[in-house]
Amino acid sequence: MAAPFPTCYLNGDYLPLSEARISPLDRGFLFGDGAYEVMPVYAGRPFRLQAHCARLTRSLAELRMGDPLSHEQWRSVFATLIERGGGGDQYLYWQVTRGAEPQRCHAPLPEIPRTVFAFSAPWPVVARATLEQGLACVTAADTRWARCDIKSTALLANVLLRQLAVDAAAAETILLRDGQLTDASASAVHVVIAGEVRTPPNSPAILPSTTRTVVEELAARAAVPCRAAAVSEHELRGAEEIWLSAATREVQPVTRLDDRPVGDGRPGPLWRRIDAAFQQWKIELRAQPW
Repeated sequence: MAAPFPTCYLNGDYLPLSEARISPLDRGFLFGDGAYEVMPVYAGRPFRLQAHCARLTRSLAELRMGDPLSHEQWRSVFATLIERGGGGDQYLYWQVTRGAEPQRCHAPLPEIPRTVFAFSAPWPVVARATLEQGLACVTAADTRWARCDIKSTALLANVLLRQLAVDAAAAETILLRDGQLTDASASAVHVVIAGEVRTPPNSPAILPSTTRTVVEELAARAAVPCRAAAVSEHELRGAEEIWLSAATREVQPVTRLDDRPVGDGRPGPLWRRIDAAFQQWKIELRAQPW
């Protein structure tokens, strides 16, 4: 991904990203004690703003924190960052940590000022080869913690799992737990079985992806059968199609899994229908206020 735009937001101020500073005693720095969000921006318009803000509020509540900004305050921050980034297609990253206290202490959880940070960055352009040839992925045991439904900044397990894909010259690591599909290291996974799109049901083992809900809505719009259902490792390996979805991926086809072809080894017809619906929907949304 490209480097972020030069201006960031930190604790009420807009300043050069190169000058942003936090305390080394910030609990986000020491413990990963915080939550974050990533949101696409198309033609200067945030995508699924309310859903992303609601998920952050939920994640913070699960961490026993209130959201320090209202949705309208976040909206103002985003509008400023988008404008200073030149508008157009971008993505927004924002996070809240519990804040900095005078000592390093696991508990009790302190009531201190939160650290609030946000930036925007250029939209990552997908290589044409990705859409024409699809992605290669590997599988691995899901070694993340037991509360994957919280979008926590504590992402070491995800980082190490993604590195497995890098080591194998692949794009992503698809995760299995007790013989069942969960997520990928930084994506939701959709599997086509007998002409039907299946995605594992939300649970503490799965992040409730906002892009996943977009896929479900687009499937209904495109008359593609789709439901939340468990997917076994055997079903994953025999799938007709596999897709990844995430904020900065949209929906991308997987054509090789553990160095074996998925289906006929090419992006499948249902993915093409969903991708076309996604691109058309983006065009429609650009004309709508946010």
